[in-house]
Amino acid sequence: MVLQGFLRGLSHEWRETVHYFLHVDDRYVWLNEWLNHRLTLSFLHEKACIHCGRKVKKTYNNGYCYPCFRDLAENDLCIVKPHQCHYHLGTCRDEAWAKEHCLIPHIVYLALSSDVKVGITRKGNSLKRWVDQGAIRAIPIAELPNRKMAGELEAHLSQYLPDKTNWRKMLAGETADADLLAVREQVLEWVPASFRPYLLDDVQLVEIMYPMLEEARKLQPLQLDKEPHISGRLIGIKGQYLIFEHGVFHVKKHAGYKVALEA
Repeated sequence: MVLQGFLRGLSHEWRETVHYFLHVDDRYVWLNEWLNHRLTLSFLHEKACIHCGRKVKKTYNNGYCYPCFRDLAENDLCIVKPHQCHYHLGTCRDEAWAKEHCLIPHIVYLALSSDVKVGITRKGNSLKRWVDQGAIRAIPIAELPNRKMAGELEAHLSQYLPDKTNWRKMLAGETADADLLAVREQVLEWVPASFRPYLLDDVQLVEIMYPMLEEARKLQPLQLDKEPHISGRLIGIKGQYLIFEHGVFHVKKHAGYKVALEA
């Protein structure tokens, strides 16, 4: 099979083992069936903004042209630092976007990908978020009315726990031996009184299985700008990574790249 088009980030469906799909233009191709087969990605030396479609030489923040990176609310600093949300100051880049994505309930959670980390996501988006991070287990802590409040609780808890994933450990399967339920009980003691009304009682531990023949052997990042032809046996998919025998390819970082795909 040969397929050409502009890449987007990996999509997935929740199953006993996660089902991954490669998003190329408006097509979705099931990736799990390509495990243990040779897969070739060739960069066709074109890039286009994933929002406006403008042809560009360089992309920003996983696929945007510079004007869209500069102007869109989804690329504002508060997306990575939600406690710095400035909607209440009247300086939001796009109030309509904020009402749909930020001024809605958010979940604060614990996830185990490399180490136990704290994070936030929109209510209803938890499974997608956890899979994108390569978490093997996750559990909610609290439900907050909006993104800013969730970010403030996350920022407080990040004094005790990391809020980022070590991608190398995650792909190598070097996961901390942690009892997430026990960690959650400890974390609840760190929650300030002002946030306690938002704690969740009836929660379930979620376990996630990825399509992996084996853990990553070599953690060399494969980048189309440096290596326009990437070819090798696909041995796993985890997070936003395609795992080959000779290295790992972060699909979302190459969103907006035009490629030819052969399997």
